Amino acid sequence: MRALFTLATALLMSLPTLAAEPTHRVEPPNWWVGMRDTSLQLMLHGPGIADAQPTLAPYPGVTLKGSHRAASANYLFVDLVVGPGAQPGELQLQVGGTTLRYPLLARTPGSAERQGFGPKDALYLLVPDRFAKGADLGQAGMKEGTHRADPNGRHGGDLAGMRQHLGHIAGLGFTQVWPTPLVENNSEQYSYHGYAATDFYRIDPRFGTNDDFGAFVAEARTKGLGVIQDIVLNHIGAGHWWMADLPAPDWVNQSPRGYTETHHARMTLQDPYASPSDRQRFTDGWFVPGMPDLNQRRPELATYLTQMTLWWIERYGLSGIRTDTYSYSDRDFLTRWSARVMQEYPRLNIVGEEWSPHPAVVAYWQRGKKNHDGYVSHTPSMMDFPMNSALLAALTENDGAFTGLNRLYEGLAHDFVYPAPANLVLFDGNHDTPRLFSLLKKDVGLTKLALAYIATTRRIPQVFYGTELLMESPVERDDGRVRADMPGGWPGDKASAFTGAGLSLEQRDMLDWTRRLFNWRKGAGVIHDGALMQYAPLEGVYVFFRFDSARTVMVVLNKNDKPAELALARFAERVLPGQRARDVLGGQTQKLGSSVNVPARSPLILEIER
Repeated sequence: MRALFTLATALLMSLPTLAAEPTHRVEPPNWWVGMRDTSLQLMLHGPGIADAQPTLAPYPGVTLKGSHRAASANYLFVDLVVGPGAQPGELQLQVGGTTLRYPLLARTPGSAERQGFGPKDALYLLVPDRFAKGADLGQAGMKEGTHRADPNGRHGGDLAGMRQHLGHIAGLGFTQVWPTPLVENNSEQYSYHGYAATDFYRIDPRFGTNDDFGAFVAEARTKGLGVIQDIVLNHIGAGHWWMADLPAPDWVNQSPRGYTETHHARMTLQDPYASPSDRQRFTDGWFVPGMPDLNQRRPELATYLTQMTLWWIERYGLSGIRTDTYSYSDRDFLTRWSARVMQEYPRLNIVGEEWSPHPAVVAYWQRGKKNHDGYVSHTPSMMDFPMNSALLAALTENDGAFTGLNRLYEGLAHDFVYPAPANLVLFDGNHDTPRLFSLLKKDVGLTKLALAYIATTRRIPQVFYGTELLMESPVERDDGRVRADMPGGWPGDKASAFTGAGLSLEQRDMLDWTRRLFNWRKGAGVIHDGALMQYAPLEGVYVFFRFDSARTVMVVLNKNDKPAELALARFAERVLPGQRARDVLGGQTQKLGSSVNVPARSPLILEIER
C-alpha cells in the first residue's frame, strides 16, 4: 500500500518537510551523526504501513539493519546504524513506493561534553502556565481554552512570558531554570500542568512552538541560565495519539481485572518481603484514568522513550533532565535509559523524583549505590525528599532529642547512605507541595532560615517560583492554588514581582534578601565544593561550617524568638576569636571576639578570613 509520510512542520522547526499530510508520523523527526551509540530506530505511523519492506538508498556510513511490525497494521519500526563515518545530509528511505527523506544533522560542537547542572548551581522551578503571559497564541485544535478564574484551568502563561522575565530569574542569583513539562497536553480539562503528554515531540501550542522553546533556551544561555527539561517516562495522557491506535496491546500496562490504580507503595521495590502482586501494582497501576501507564518492558517503547530524551537534549542544548515519578517506571528500563543518556553526555545531570522520606530508598536510585539486590542505576542525582521533610519538621516542631533542629543534624548524618550526597537536589517546595511560607505559619524569619539552609548545606538548591515573594497556599494539598499566578505576569496585575510595584514591605524585603543570598552563593566556591562539619543543635541554635584548605563559611540558624549569644569556644576546630568575618547577608565585617550575636529567628552566614 502506498503511504505518505511527513515530518510535521510543528515538530521540525526549520528542518525540511516531506509532505503536507500531518497525520502521518516519523519519530524521532531527525537524528544526528557522531552519536556514541550508532543505533537508531524510527517509528513510522501510517495506514497499512506495517507490511512495507523499506530499502535505503546508498548513504556512506549508514546501513539499514531491518524492520519489523508490532500488532497494529499502522506502525513500522525501522532499524538503522548511523556509523562513525556518516556525514550530515538526508537519508532516502523507500517505504511502500514513497521516498522518505530523513534529515541527519551535525551535532553542535562540544555537545557531548556539555556540563550539566551541579552543586555550583541554584535551580528555579516554575509552572509555565502560571508564570507570565507574553503572547496572544491561537488555540486551534486544543480541547481546553483559557479560564484564568479557574484555579485548575489554563491561565495563559507561555514561553514568550517566561522569556521576557529571564532577567528576574538570573537577577535573583539562580543559574538554572526548570519549567514543568512544556510538551503538548491536549486534554479536555486540567491540561496546564504538563504531566499528561499527548505528543512527546511537540511543544504545546498554548505555550508556543518548538522554535519558541529553542529561542527561550538560547536567550536563557545568554543570561547565564541553563535549562532543565522535565520529562515523563512513566505515563502519558489519555488523549495521546497512540491511544487511538496502540502499536500493540501491551504498549500500556492494563490489568486483566480492568482499570487498576497504583497504590504508591514505592517501598515494594526494596522490601525483601513484598508480594510480587504488590510490586506489579505499584509499577503497572495507573495514576488516574486520564494517565495511561506505559509498559517500558516493550522494547520498541523503551527505545522510543530513550531516543526522545536524547532528541530534546541534543536539539535544544539542555543542561539537564528532571524525571517525573522516577521509580514508577520499569526499573530495568531505567537502568538502560540512564546508561544511554550518560553514555552520550557523560557530564550531564539527571535528577529523579522519588517521593520518599527515607534516605535508603532515595539512595537506591542514585548512580554509584551498591544495592542489596544488585540493582545498578546510572542516574547521578535525586530529589532530596527526606531532607525537605526534615527541614519542615525542624522549623515547626519543638526541639527535642530527636525533633526540631535535630532533624537537620540527623538528616545530614544519614549522608553515609548516598554515593554522592552533594549532588542531591534540596528544595523548599514544588508544584505538588503546599507553599513554604504557609507551611511555616507565615513566619518570615522561619522562611529565611529555610532558604539559608537550602543555599548553604551540601546539596544543589532548588526554589519554587514565588517563594521570593512569600506566596501562600492552603496547607492541605491544593494543586491549583499552589501553582498560583506569578504577580505581574499578566497585563493589569496590581502587583508585580518583576517591577516591585504593589508589593508589600515584607515581600520587597524577602525579594531583596533572596537576591543577596543567591547572588552571593553563585560566587561562593566553598559552598559548591567544600567539606561540611556540623555541631549538634543546642538551645534552638544549629551551627555548621563549609570549608576547604583556603576558605571557611560559618552558618548559624537561630530558631528562637530572641537573639542568641553564641560562644565560639565550642567551634574551635573551625573558627577562633580574633579572626575577621564578613556577614554575608548584612555586609558588615567584624573582628570576632569570644562570641557572636545572632538575631532572633534569623540565619547568620559569616565568611571567615584566614
